Order: sequence, then structure tokens, then C-alpha cells
Amino acid sequence: MGILDLFWLFFMISALQPIIRQRMLVNARIRLMQKIERKRGSRLIALIHRQETMSLLGFPVMRYINIEDSEEVLRAIKLTDPNIPIDLIVHTPGGLALAAKQIAMALKKHPAKVTVFVPHYAMSGGTLIALAADEIVMDPNAVLGPVDPQLGQYPAASILAAIQKKKPEHVDDETMILADVAEKAIRQLKNTVREILEGKMPPEKVEEIAELLSKGTWTHDYPIMPEEARSFGLPISTDMPEEIYQFMNLFPQPVHKKMPTVQYIPTPYTEGKPTHQGS
Repeated sequence: MGILDLFWLFFMISALQPIIRQRMLVNARIRLMQKIERKRGSRLIALIHRQETMSLLGFPVMRYINIEDSEEVLRAIKLTDPNIPIDLIVHTPGGLALAAKQIAMALKKHPAKVTVFVPHYAMSGGTLIALAADEIVMDPNAVLGPVDPQLGQYPAASILAAIQKKKPEHVDDETMILADVAEKAIRQLKNTVREILEGKMPPEKVEEIAELLSKGTWTHDYPIMPEEARSFGLPISTDMPEEIYQFMNLFPQPVHKKMPTVQYIPTPYTEGKPTHQGS
């Protein structure tokens, strides 16, 4: 075998390695999903958005909840017997309100118990989906977020607040139109939250939560910890199964730099036992 043959062999192995690694990762996810489903007697669905790297150009692409996601989740729910519980792992910064509402309403209509697991964060549209669950299981340090609508780079509530501080003759037509859209967007999101929570708790509590989450009480990235979410009356648990963390480990963040920004020895440290063994 000549040098040129060795070069082409090396090139082919290098080209196939990412494909093989990805296939192994997918198979590992499926095996763990089957293990969780057997243990809980449920259908497990994962809605996980990680920052991804484009294969050739190498720059990161952020993923959000979109119509393709809602189509797939709705298909999975449709394939599930009404008597079988659904477990949904949600890890997302949010996304399209239309897609999030479709998923939330489909989950609400499922007759058997629906559990949403939030191992790290489920913001905005992710929170909208979590509200549809019979039980929301969060890591003690995981967060939900407000669902107030955003119009471009501005929160809808802030647009309304800004024009209220000016006289109408000092507001241009474009801003007035934007404010009209903002008012509609807030009303629509509030109605959506109300629709999702209706029948799950008393009407006055539904109204309170819908108002709180949609009107711009906080900035859009405000972290709602489990204790605060529980104080709203939401069905929050922090009893996260270990298998959910294991599943999240099978969605590694792509490496963009030579040096990682977070580093640690990935083994459990137990009190009373040495953390490092001598060779």
C-alpha cells in the first residue's frame, strides 16, 4: 500500500468517524429511552434544543421550538394510547408561540397523566408547554420563565409602557401600530395560558397566573425557580429521576474552542470515600 493509498484511507476514516459517533449516540439515547419507558410505564418524548455546530463551516446555530418540533411531538402523542402516560423532557430557550401552544394543547387533551421534566431550563414557549402537565418535575436549580410576547427586539409590555408616557400627538404612526400589535399579542398569550390551565385549578388562580406570566411582570429572561413556581400554585416536584440526567448527558454541547469553559472530573464524589485512587 502506497503513501497515496494510506492518505485516502485516513481521509475516509476521518470522514466517517463523525457519522459513526453520531449513530452510536443516537442508539445510546434510544436504549436509555426504552429503559425509562419500561421503568415508568410511559411514552417518553424529548424536546431538547442544544447549540449546534454546522458540520462544514463550524459556527454555532441556536435552535428553538418551531413548527417541525410541534409536528413531531403531536405525531408522537397521536401514536400513544390514551391510557398510557406521557413523559416529556423539555430543555429549550423557547421559540414560536404557535408551535408551543399546539404541543401544550395536545398534552392537555391526553387522558392519561402527563409529566414534564425540566432538568435545566424551559423558558418562554418551554414554560407554556410545561403548564399543560399534570406534574412538572424540575431539578432544584432548574428554571422556568415568563411567557410575555416579544416583538422583534422589544417586549410587548415595554412598548405599551413607552407610549403611555407620551401624548398621542408625539407618537409616530409606526409606533402606534406596533403598540396595537403588542396589545393584541399580550391578550392572546394571556388567553393561551388561561386556556391551558383551565380545569387544572380554581378560576381565580388561573386568572392570576395568566396575568402574572403574560403581562411583563419581569424581564423575559427572568428565572422562575421551583420554589417560586410552586408558590404560584403550579404542580411542581423536584424528585428528578437519575435517568433523566443520564439522558441529558447524551446531548453534549459541541466543542468550539480548544479549551473548555467548564471542566471537572466527571465522577460522583461521596463523603467518606477517597475522591482519587493512587495508581
